Amino acid sequence: MTQHFAGDVYPSLTYDDAPQAIDWLCTAFGFTRRLVVEGESGRIEHSELSFGQAVIMVSSCKPEFRRISPRQAGGCTQALSLFVADPDAHYAVALAAGAKLERDLRDEEYGARGYMVSDPEGHLWYFGDYRPGAHW
Repeated sequence: MTQHFAGDVYPSLTYDDAPQAIDWLCTAFGFTRRLVVEGESGRIEHSELSFGQAVIMVSSCKPEFRRISPRQAGGCTQALSLFVADPDAHYAVALAAGAKLERDLRDEEYGARGYMVSDPEGHLWYFGDYRPGAHW
């Protein structure tokens, strides 16, 4: 008997300064706050940010769960890819807000247009006009 599981994906990112990261993500990338749960000393225990239909969660570091920021880890093990209808306009706003350019805006081999940046704590972000599976 085969079980089939289906579900949505909600990336959860860890930051040294989660309150500042939330502000920055909203300004630089266009996220919108849905929910922010503060803990002691201004820690962010849980938050939900929207980007169109997409949702990410942001929290403060939680060493008890081995959750540290890319800055603490010395690198990043993943990149988030988000669809934007106008990569050129999004690119201009993100760079003006201080996103660090990792790969310049370009036309990809698979027909998309996009760019990659990192946020102030080192999370990698790809924004482009590509939706995986759209060509199927």
